[in-house]
Amino acid sequence: MKHRRSGEASQRQLRVGELIRHALAELLQRGDIHDPGFDGATVTISEVRLTPDLKTATAFFMPLGGREVDGIAAAFERNRGVIRREVARRVNLRYAPDITFRPDPSFDEGDRIDALLRSPSVARDLDEPDPEAR
Repeated sequence: MKHRRSGEASQRQLRVGELIRHALAELLQRGDIHDPGFDGATVTISEVRLTPDLKTATAFFMPLGGREVDGIAAAFERNRGVIRREVARRVNLRYAPDITFRPDPSFDEGDRIDALLRSPSVARDLDEPDPEAR
């Protein structure tokens, strides 16, 4: 039996997280959550992480363009119970996980890396010929 390193998700956690992610995306796409906070918003569910017991999930989201993050977060919070019931109905699990919604920080990290790569000092380093290449 292989032992996982601490903090590494099991295959089951990954599989169930992906099923929940798809269920959440379907709920949002079909407009099954009736809340003014979601009106006209396109929201991406980028990842769902579960605890080892599968009873608690964290869903990471980002609205298109990164606008209205607080409004979308509030809409998710207002509708947690409805979302939990709908996810339980769509994903066959013994217990419906308690879902917490968090803005996805990876989009900001990607923007930060893009800005670094476009910075003048990095461009200068990329343009200089490599003295060891001769």
